[in-house]
Amino acid sequence: METNSAAPFSLAELLRHRAFALFLLTRICSSAAYQIAAVAVGWQLYALTSSAFDLGMLGLTQFIPAAGLTFFAGHAADRYRRQSVVRLCQLAQGLTALGLTWGSFAGWLTPAMIFMAVALIAAARAFESPASGALLPATVPAGSLQKATAISSSMFQMATIIGPALGGLLYALSPGVPYAVMAVSLLGGALVTGMIKTAARVVPKEPPTLQALFAGVGFVRANQAILGTISLDLFAVLLGGATALLPIYAHDILHTGPWGLGLLRGAPALGALVTTALVTRAPFERRVGLRMFQAVIGFGAATMVFGLSREIWLSVAALFALGAADMISVVIRLSLVQLRTPDEMRGRVGAVNYLFINASNQLGEFESGMTAALFGAVPAVVIGGVGTVLVALLWMRLFPELKNIEKLE
Repeated sequence: METNSAAPFSLAELLRHRAFALFLLTRICSSAAYQIAAVAVGWQLYALTSSAFDLGMLGLTQFIPAAGLTFFAGHAADRYRRQSVVRLCQLAQGLTALGLTWGSFAGWLTPAMIFMAVALIAAARAFESPASGALLPATVPAGSLQKATAISSSMFQMATIIGPALGGLLYALSPGVPYAVMAVSLLGGALVTGMIKTAARVVPKEPPTLQALFAGVGFVRANQAILGTISLDLFAVLLGGATALLPIYAHDILHTGPWGLGLLRGAPALGALVTTALVTRAPFERRVGLRMFQAVIGFGAATMVFGLSREIWLSVAALFALGAADMISVVIRLSLVQLRTPDEMRGRVGAVNYLFINASNQLGEFESGMTAALFGAVPAVVIGGVGTVLVALLWMRLFPELKNIEKLE
């Protein structure tokens, strides 16, 4: 299990650590590609259908493969070489992006084909995410996990800033261009992943069983702090999934174009990037459980402000604050889960984490799309923000152990 007994490396030392530097580079490639795709797919689908329902269905289309494959993905991350799992997933996504490129340039891409491509990408990401998360601790020196998590998150957010802005600009040139860039990024990321070298792991040789497959669930249930952390983010993201409605806000409420959509999508990442820069310099050392709850409440409040805004500058500011609050929660949550999980379980616990949190992004988008179709975009976002705050307050009472965690070590 990762510990913090050794002195943590400085920022410069961590960035010079070859395995970690390569891990950051491949993470940027995957993250930027996904964000480019999110802008291109959302805008193209809305241009073809003008339907909030279809935007919500994008979330459900991503959630179903993730939910169905998550436990197999976690078992694969613990049973096989994690670099190989990540690499194969990047190759699969890159080839799917090439198909989207061809269909867009040739003019035969339909909404049904877009949904099919999104499902394929979601299936590959369901395997990539647990393997990538479990790989991170093996690429950093002992004692540096919290700082490495913050740096990794900041690189992810940098890609999330560049990706949407780049996706909006490229889509303005032609719908096929962002998909082509996405394919190049993913295939390049697969090449870099193959270059990551870590210490050899002891991999179990016994045949897989149902007990082994679902061992991550039992581990999470037995650890109240981890269960509370993962479930808190599940419901917060589920209710606060406003990003699915950004194409509607950009087009119908703020009256802007693809560049504005890219700006809106990039604002949360910019807030998160500023926050992680601060966390990297001054890691959380006390009252981390309470800080996480405060961050989730701030996330809900910022969501409500965004939902009510009619000015693009205020919307961008609210999304910036939303991203900053979310990143505080992310750094604490990921560090806590990794530090309290033995290496041989990290893939399966990461799979549970992916199902509860990352997949809840897609289910949250579905919920937002359905609510928007019934009540309108503004009520959908505001209701989600209020629900997020209420969940955080309830979880403080349900999981007092989590609220009272003083340090991550």
